[in-house]
Amino acid sequence: MRASVMLVAMDVADSALDTAAVAYARALLRRPARRQRMGPVLAAAAFAALSAVTFAAVMVMAPPAVTQHLPADRLGD
Repeated sequence: MRASVMLVAMDVADSALDTAAVAYARALLRRPARRQRMGPVLAAAAFAALSAVTFAAVMVMAPPAVTQHLPADRLGD
């Protein structure tokens, strides 16, 4: 009689297992996340930055596309 009263009083969610220990064991069994290598990422960023600076320098040093002034009749005045 006493055992049946204990079983009724015990919550279904109660467990004899330590939840922190179970979570730790699951974390140990989980596959480690694959880390991305930073070398290719930094190389791509450096290439983009160098390309942008080179393009800007060429645009500043390049001669203008029009080397003579337009005649007045072509300006529409």
